[in-house]
Amino acid sequence: MSLRNPIARARGLGSAKEGVNHWWSQRLTALALIPLSLWFIYSLVVVTGANYTTVIAWFANPLNAVLMLLFIISLYYHAALGLQVVIEDYIASEWQKIACLILVKFIALLAGFSAAIAVLKLYLGL
Repeated sequence: MSLRNPIARARGLGSAKEGVNHWWSQRLTALALIPLSLWFIYSLVVVTGANYTTVIAWFANPLNAVLMLLFIISLYYHAALGLQVVIEDYIASEWQKIACLILVKFIALLAGFSAAIAVLKLYLGL
């Protein structure tokens, strides 16, 4: 029998700081993705069937370029957050969990930066 109270027993068993930030980040990116996804679908409909120069001109518009960059950043960040939760919940081995988390973060960063560079090249006309 221990005379320690439940808070004292739980202290030091894990972080009680990161979970709320992670939860809020995931909810805010989901909320941001709603209008950005609707804009993206509308944009796909508008440029469907357009020729190459029309699509390049569409990307040259600053509003479209900024919205596309926001969409890309929100999408990849939201995906990385969601995959992190799945990995933490379903992978038991600690080294596999860490390896998967690093791999997911690396792929999300690589894909996000690649997409952002592509949008910036189209916007700047390079």
